[in-house]
Amino acid sequence: MNWLKIATMVILAGYPSFAVAKSAASCGGAAMLGGAQLNCSHVDPKAPNQFCTFSWALHTTAGDQKIVEGTFMLPPGAANVTIYQGSGFDSALSDPIVICRDAN
Repeated sequence: MNWLKIATMVILAGYPSFAVAKSAASCGGAAMLGGAQLNCSHVDPKAPNQFCTFSWALHTTAGDQKIVEGTFMLPPGAANVTIYQGSGFDSALSDPIVICRDAN
């Protein structure tokens, strides 16, 4: 075995090979006490409107799973906007998944 090649591959594996862009939207959600709520803010004043989609797996008080999903537009300067609000949920089965892109 060529230990130099193995060592080089191990070192290169530790470096990411792609860039991750900072999102212009910041979102958070919680499900408890019978309700669920997802809020988002536009956090980059230089970024244009953000077109976003969301998906969230929630556990109902009846013991079932429900997936809620939707789309929304988030303009610059928007802060703490309620994107989704519902009742009949006692916990979240996943974190909300929110994907945004420039609306231009």
